[in-house]
Amino acid sequence: MLSVLRHRTYRHLFTAQVIALTGTGLATVALSLLAYDIAGANASAVLGTALAIKMLAYVGIAPVISAFADRIPRRALLVSMDLVRAVVALALPLVTEVWQVYVLIFLLQAASAAFTPAFQAALPDVLPEERDYTRALSLSRLAYDLETLFSPALATALLSLASYDWLFAGTSAGFVASAALVVSVLLPKPEPVERAGGVYAKAAFGTRLFLRTPRLRALLALDLVVAAGGAMVIVNTVVLVRAGLGRSAGDVSLALGAYGAGSMAVALLLPRALDRVGDRTLMLPAAFVMTGVLAALSVGLVPATAGWSWPALLTAWTLLGATTSVILTPSGRLLRRSATSADLPAAFAARFSLSHGCWLLTYPLAGWLAAKAGPPVAAAALTVVALAAAVAAVRIWPRVDPAELEHVHPELPADHPHLTSAVEAGRRHTHEYRIDALHPQWPTPDRLRPVN
Repeated sequence: MLSVLRHRTYRHLFTAQVIALTGTGLATVALSLLAYDIAGANASAVLGTALAIKMLAYVGIAPVISAFADRIPRRALLVSMDLVRAVVALALPLVTEVWQVYVLIFLLQAASAAFTPAFQAALPDVLPEERDYTRALSLSRLAYDLETLFSPALATALLSLASYDWLFAGTSAGFVASAALVVSVLLPKPEPVERAGGVYAKAAFGTRLFLRTPRLRALLALDLVVAAGGAMVIVNTVVLVRAGLGRSAGDVSLALGAYGAGSMAVALLLPRALDRVGDRTLMLPAAFVMTGVLAALSVGLVPATAGWSWPALLTAWTLLGATTSVILTPSGRLLRRSATSADLPAAFAARFSLSHGCWLLTYPLAGWLAAKAGPPVAAAALTVVALAAAVAAVRIWPRVDPAELEHVHPELPADHPHLTSAVEAGRRHTHEYRIDALHPQWPTPDRLRPVN
């Protein structure tokens, strides 16, 4: 898996991602402690609202930025967004009111909403080989896991030496280092895309592609499963550990680290598994395992002060992290398979926006229910959401889902250039099927036949 790091451009981008995410992980721990200092036992509600604002920024801004992605140099976009995030991170420890947290979180996440899809869309161009890209996806998953494993461990060490305000300084330093690494490489230019309808059509295309491709609609349902499990961890860990179990701030980091450890362990094993087993075979069962863990949490957290609750919590968080990795790691392969190179920025931006729309639902659900009715009730509600989404994914994603489909174009003239290889009066032909100008809808069963 590490052989892909021989590619200099990818190596620099991966290192930038690791450093930036490490800083983000420090900010996650620091933000939890800041919310606890400002709001006390209502920290879950504050975090839930702050993270909902984060999701609003992600949902609203990513598609708009994607409409201009082919006009803005990728390196300039990535570097400028890193620097914006660095400045905002330095301002966070200065806040004294809850509303100030909300404003700064929106600015920070608006920059991330521009950065992340552009970064993700660059990787398939940097690594055009499927095998290399699969391994890059696993490494990317490992990088995200550092946010919940190494970062909390580092935060624990730093908290023993200084206050959590310094964690925000570490976040800012991470973003500056990330910008420097991006500056050090040349990135492929995105392919220009012309669409009728202007900016709005460009912003909306990725969402249409996503919602009209069965495997991507199933991926969206699986993203909702992940959001249900992840919201339980991210929003309620600090309250469960500090208020429920009476443990130290360092144990908050340890619990978040268990979540990251489970995800990282699976990400290390997935590349070889994906060489032998299809994405659907791995991702769908993981969704039901995650749902089962949430269901167990809904009864297992009562009473929260029982002696077995701490190891049980660590075990549950590890399982949630592992199943998250099984679902999220292969997702880039599904997008690459479902969009042309020119449409990948729009596809990644739509995935970024739609998946975070799922978190927009689960973050406040986890926070507000935990604050008003207790963590077990929040876990029960999230179980219902996850189960419904997992069942929907099974129903939406066809068992047979080949890349190439034999299909017909009754709307095109027989001499149309797209039908050069067609048969049956020039209208039936075979190629990798993706939503685009000539294929605006997924074909109905009477207009397609899978190719064996």
